[in-house]
Amino acid sequence: MSRILSLQAAIEERSALRRAGRTLVLTNGCFDLLHVGHVRSLWAAAREGDVLWVGVNDDASVRLLKGADRPLVPWEERAEVLAALRPVDAVIGFSEVTAAHLLAALEPDVYVKGGDYTPKTLPEMPLVRALGIRLVLVPPVPNRSSSRLLELARSRAHRAVSCEK
Repeated sequence: MSRILSLQAAIEERSALRRAGRTLVLTNGCFDLLHVGHVRSLWAAAREGDVLWVGVNDDASVRLLKGADRPLVPWEERAEVLAALRPVDAVIGFSEVTAAHLLAALEPDVYVKGGDYTPKTLPEMPLVRALGIRLVLVPPVPNRSSSRLLELARSRAHRAVSCEK
C-alpha cells in the first residue's frame, strides 16, 4: 500500500530497508498532469528494485522549474494520485528544484530519471557518483509531457474561442 511520507519518516524507514537487504529505488519529478509517460517511467523504475519511492516537487519549486502558472494540480493532490498507483510504495515531498537533498538523505540504491536527461545534463549526477548510486535513465514517451499536454489544451481552447467569434 502506498503512503505519503515525511522526509524524517522516510529516513527512518530507509534504515529498516537497508537492514532487511531491500533495494530502494528513487525517482522524482513534478508530476503535474499525470500522463502515460509518467506511468511507464514509474513501472520501469519499480522493476529496478524492491521498493519504489517517488519524490514530488512542492508547488513553489514547480513554479521555479515550470513557470508562474504551474503547477495546475496542487502538491497534496499530485502526491495522493501518485501514492494510489500500484508501482509506487511511497511518496515524499521536497522543496528544492533538484532531488539532491533527497538523494543525500535517503541514499537509494538506484536513481531513475527520464531519458530526456543524460549523465552530463543531470544536475544530481555528481552526488549520484559520489554516493555510488546506480543511475537508470528511462526512455521518454515521444510527445508526452505535462508541458505538451498543457500546450495542446491551450491550443484547442484558443481554437474553440476563435471559432465562436
